[in-house]
Amino acid sequence: MALIITTVTAVTGCSEKIVHEQTLDNGLKVIVREDHRAPVVVAQIWYKVGAIDEPAGLTGISHVLEHVMFKGTKNYKMGEFSKIIARQGGRENAFTGDDYTAYFQQLEKSRLEISFKLEADRMQNLLINEDEAKKEIRVVMEERRLRTDDKPEALTYEKFNATAYQVHPYKNPVIGWMEDLQSIKVQDLEAWYKRWYAPNNATLVVVGDVNPKEVFALAKKYYGKVPRVKIKPQKIEPEPEQKKMRSSFVSAPAKVPYLIFGYHVPVIDGSKNQWRPYALSVLAGVLDGGNSSRFSRDLIRGSKVAASASAGYSMYSRGPSMFLFDGNPANKKTITELEKAMHDQIDMIKKELVTDAELKRVKAQVLAGDIFSRDSVFYQAMRIGTLETIGQKHTLLDDYVKNLQAVTAEQVRQVANKYFYKENMTRTELKPSKITSGRPKQSGGPNVRN
Repeated sequence: MALIITTVTAVTGCSEKIVHEQTLDNGLKVIVREDHRAPVVVAQIWYKVGAIDEPAGLTGISHVLEHVMFKGTKNYKMGEFSKIIARQGGRENAFTGDDYTAYFQQLEKSRLEISFKLEADRMQNLLINEDEAKKEIRVVMEERRLRTDDKPEALTYEKFNATAYQVHPYKNPVIGWMEDLQSIKVQDLEAWYKRWYAPNNATLVVVGDVNPKEVFALAKKYYGKVPRVKIKPQKIEPEPEQKKMRSSFVSAPAKVPYLIFGYHVPVIDGSKNQWRPYALSVLAGVLDGGNSSRFSRDLIRGSKVAASASAGYSMYSRGPSMFLFDGNPANKKTITELEKAMHDQIDMIKKELVTDAELKRVKAQVLAGDIFSRDSVFYQAMRIGTLETIGQKHTLLDDYVKNLQAVTAEQVRQVANKYFYKENMTRTELKPSKITSGRPKQSGGPNVRN
């Protein structure tokens, strides 16, 4: 079987790490990163399907299918996959996001073949039993109740997304709307599995104490037999430019009010002006990067207007991103006072250059975080898998620190002025209602009260 082979050398500190790539004839991309510090290996299989691909009426189906994937195949009985991994002293699980669904096993290095054998099998031989599928749908519904419906701040974040995105599927929660979960059928799950679970829609990432040639041979042996599928991408409507401020609120049993607001911002996408995502990341660090950040210093310890205040941004996604601010007012303070204080901080960033000391602090934190992240074979694989699945090259990781170190104070001010303006802003407020012993009313679809 012919292979497309690429080898990338990445230098971090004093150690050289080699990342190897091969693409099998059936389209499966295999990426191996050597890390010989401990006799362990992590294998992650990433499918390019997540909440972003779900049409109206089928929200949450990617996450439900993730659950069903552990229910057995033509060759392995229900629950046998997990039992085999456990007997080998390994751990395994899966996760679903807006942009992907991924499965992983972490094992002693000599057990990697077992992972490949099992995972390649359920890539093509999944059996979906109707009773078990219905059971897992109920499990996901209860998961939604526990993680979202019973948590006022999670409900507020969900309403925020449904307000900020009018067209793009990021308006829908990964776990799905309750009414959609209630209507998912076995036939829907079977069709979703056949449509997306294919080697040419997946990336296999292996990090650990391994020999790359041996890993590729195993990948060819097990995954190479899985036939490719003609992938029909879901049509994703682009989010139109926001031209006026949007506002919504949630009323739910809660002890304290909560505010979240944000602005549409770009992500890494290969276009020009790719310094802007890095400048936005530095900006987030200036405002909310530890005890020395402006929010902690000025809003929590200084004026004491906030019990909590944070700023966050991710430059990696398949769709448009948001730069988020959120917080709770301190005791005897109001949402209005908190919001004004946060906007005052934003205005300072827009008018005045951040200091050299702040830039050095944020950049030092980023460098330290990057080094610490490479201590985990699991997180190394996570970073590679995320980038490859959103359509970017994992080699961006090698330039991350360099690009962030190059950000200037003027660039930080420029991105604040370019994106942080009223017409580009969405805000959602949690207004606490009386706490009772019962659950809050279950949320339905993305209905927004303006």
